[in-house]
Amino acid sequence: MKHLLTLLFISLLITNCGTSSSSKAISPTEMNEALSVDPLQYATTITKEELKEMLYTYASDEFEGRETGEKGQKMAVEYLKSQYQNMDIASPFGGDNYFQNVPLEKQRVAEAKISVNGKSFEDFEDHIVLRANENSNQSIKDLVYVSYGIDSENYSNYKDLDVTGKFVLAKAGEPKNADGNYITTGSSENTKWSNGRQSLSSKRDAAIENGAKGLILLDEELFTRYAPYYQRLAENGTSNRLSLKSNDAEMVMLMVNENLAKALHPSILEDDKPKNIKTNLSLAIENKSEAISSENVVAYIKGSTKPDEILVISAHLDHEGIKNGEVYNGADDDGSGTIAILEIAEAFKEAEKAGHGPKRSILFLHVTGEEKGLLGSRHYTDNDPIFPLENTVANLNIDMIGRIDPKRKDGDRNYVYLIGSDKLSTDLHNISEKMNEKYCNVELDYTYNDDNDPNRFYYRSDHYNFAKNNIPVIFYFNGTHDDYHQPSDTPDKIEYDLLENRARLVFYTAWEVANRADRPIVDKATE
Repeated sequence: MKHLLTLLFISLLITNCGTSSSSKAISPTEMNEALSVDPLQYATTITKEELKEMLYTYASDEFEGRETGEKGQKMAVEYLKSQYQNMDIASPFGGDNYFQNVPLEKQRVAEAKISVNGKSFEDFEDHIVLRANENSNQSIKDLVYVSYGIDSENYSNYKDLDVTGKFVLAKAGEPKNADGNYITTGSSENTKWSNGRQSLSSKRDAAIENGAKGLILLDEELFTRYAPYYQRLAENGTSNRLSLKSNDAEMVMLMVNENLAKALHPSILEDDKPKNIKTNLSLAIENKSEAISSENVVAYIKGSTKPDEILVISAHLDHEGIKNGEVYNGADDDGSGTIAILEIAEAFKEAEKAGHGPKRSILFLHVTGEEKGLLGSRHYTDNDPIFPLENTVANLNIDMIGRIDPKRKDGDRNYVYLIGSDKLSTDLHNISEKMNEKYCNVELDYTYNDDNDPNRFYYRSDHYNFAKNNIPVIFYFNGTHDDYHQPSDTPDKIEYDLLENRARLVFYTAWEVANRADRPIVDKATE
């Protein structure tokens, strides 16, 4: 191979030098291109036979559906670790530690004891705890009333107020102008500040962004709906909903009724002017959530010339576990993506052993808790990025690439849906198209890349936690099918020739991103 490349370079040199008396010398870039390594020989190590053998193990009943934090998930991470060790692919942590711990909680409804000026108020009758990570017991003398709790460009209840480290009191709704339109938008249609559950998250985020320690929100309408539901959850024990613990102390959030709100600020319904108010609030919160141990699996090939620039190739390792005695094997979702990464990693390792390792570093990231709300990838990006996000050049995320979407029954079976490739970087999109045309000839279907896709798949897999940080992404996806999230998603239904070709497509794209002179340009960054 080296002799062939040398002859190719000499022939290019002769051709360039012999075209005219004014021929120019080959540039360093042209020289690198002439001597570049064809990844074809390494892509062929990705085979349907090996994919099938591993997936029949990974998606077997023995792994019990890989429920986050449960026995099957622990078996899955050990399996992945052993595969990387067998391939002699290192951990970014060094040694035999291939696990990034992901702190999760199995949520239970927190309970609170509240009194104002010596008068006690009751759980689920006067107040509910919407958000509290830890137990707390505090006496609050100074409260900041922030009226509607809005903080927007043209209207803010936080203007000229210092709420850092303080509890704030807000009420539902938002003000209107003389025409009856909302001041924040100039429209009569409900905005994020007044639209049910969206208003809760919007006012919560405004309080957090202004540094508040806690938010007490009066919303009588939502309270009458939420309180009975929260009471039932409290009586039934765990909700089985998992949440990710933040590195930062989490803001406390309570929803209260008029009875409690008026005890704190008697004129709250009429008063729209923010102000500091004096009170005597005693608040004791008991968080009854259960800590859950789970892990991301990480492996790493260090770049030869640009080691500080990182390409992340990801897939989620978890699935639905066991329900009503049936194992949800998750062969396609996302056993297919998980095993594809192992084969892609092997191809890069073979290249490295032959002296053709990637110029940029590659992190092979298997994340937990995707089925619970993209928790493992959110921990990586929001809490504990192993490598700085600003040095992360792209994320190629693989989630379900082993089946055929029945909606495409009249189309080419050799296809894959691509989502997000052009949303942040035209450069990455063009790289993907080029490598597919050169090597794979897979039909690239952008149906679900539409901004108006009602399925909102762009927001529903782990790439999104990278995209929200302006890291270019591609999400590889075969679409849903009748076995999606069913116990019938088994390895015998995988189209292994398609899985092989799609995995090779990801490898070729990764090869180009890892080895080209420049990282993909982000030309469509979001705020």
